[in-house]
Amino acid sequence: MVGAFFRDRGSAVLHRKIVKFAVPLAAGVLALSACSSNGKSGGGGKSGGSGGGKTVTIGLQGPLSGANAQLGINVKDGVQLAFNQFNAKPNKPFTVKLATSDDEGDPSKANAAATQLIQNNSIKAVIGPIFSGPTKASEPLYSSASLLSITPSATNPQLTTQGFTSFLQGIANDNLQGKAMADYITKKLTPKPTKVYVIDDKSEYGVGLANVARADLKADGVQVVSDSVPAGTPDYSGPAAKVANSKATALIYAGYYADAAPLAKKLHDAGYTGAVFSDDGAKDPQLVKLAGTAVNNWYLTCPCTDPTVQASTKTFATQYTSTFKTPPSTYSAEGYDEANMLLQQITKLGAGVSRQALLAAMKTADYKGISKEFSFKSTGQFKGTDVWIYQVKSGKITFLGNVNQLVGSAG
Repeated sequence: MVGAFFRDRGSAVLHRKIVKFAVPLAAGVLALSACSSNGKSGGGGKSGGSGGGKTVTIGLQGPLSGANAQLGINVKDGVQLAFNQFNAKPNKPFTVKLATSDDEGDPSKANAAATQLIQNNSIKAVIGPIFSGPTKASEPLYSSASLLSITPSATNPQLTTQGFTSFLQGIANDNLQGKAMADYITKKLTPKPTKVYVIDDKSEYGVGLANVARADLKADGVQVVSDSVPAGTPDYSGPAAKVANSKATALIYAGYYADAAPLAKKLHDAGYTGAVFSDDGAKDPQLVKLAGTAVNNWYLTCPCTDPTVQASTKTFATQYTSTFKTPPSTYSAEGYDEANMLLQQITKLGAGVSRQALLAAMKTADYKGISKEFSFKSTGQFKGTDVWIYQVKSGKITFLGNVNQLVGSAG
């Protein structure tokens, strides 16, 4: 899903309380430990033993504060649940800990966040970064350190064309998501729109996704009106008025929920009644909380399925909800899967595995998770191609299905 420059508009985001246990890192920054004896801090179970005194640390880089922090928290909690469950096993070969590094979803803070994890020599691999902008900024450092960075959500297609040697993109990229948006608009909407307005948020993520959607729409004979509106724009009245006056019957917004929400309100105020599409960066309950009824009927695409609906993830959804007192959301299941994939490989190779050996093993591994099957091309690109679509109805994000299947059944 995802990633770029965002400023912290603290009150815009509703954070769940999490109890943190500190462990020292080289940079002197506090990180979250994997579990606690009383089951808090993402606890969910007693430790099943010491793992023979061996401890493995996995890092996580992503936005744990800032305007779009909920997307990072979703992933972190999925990872934490996997670690809690592993640590609760009575005969586990080692104990696993989680060390977090907050980049706030800001590329300018990504290098410091990555360096914090790289300099912690106990860290074997990193889950994240979560957003595409910080991923692009961080990956040269991870490659230099031969430290695996596997993202559950950074979807920019260019991330696997830069020659990063330690990066695995554990998600279908925006070449697929952008095409899915365009296909659904041109093949499922009735009547078929002849003009579509496309706005990106000027982020690495938003621009990349919007460009793909624009190209596919044009290839389908649709007139495209383009605009770029920076994330953090204080007033969306102007952009909304332009959309309303354009006579476009569909709109794509490529960005994150913290900006999609105020745009939705201004579109409503401007009287825009066309179909609106956004993406995995906006697909979070925070969008509905921030936008209210203004976001009703919006379509949201994501290279992720709904963990509360998919049969293979229902047990996970129950466990997650019990532990964190809220249902799993965008990329929670993917974070859980990537954590378990790492644990599987470390168990095979031993707790003393080097960063380089773990990186090599993960590049060629094939892992069937609860959300999907994980395997990678030689560039680090994810092999899967599925994209799902959702719609906000009556204040809830509802699952519509797989875009390929829905579009295939059109007509």
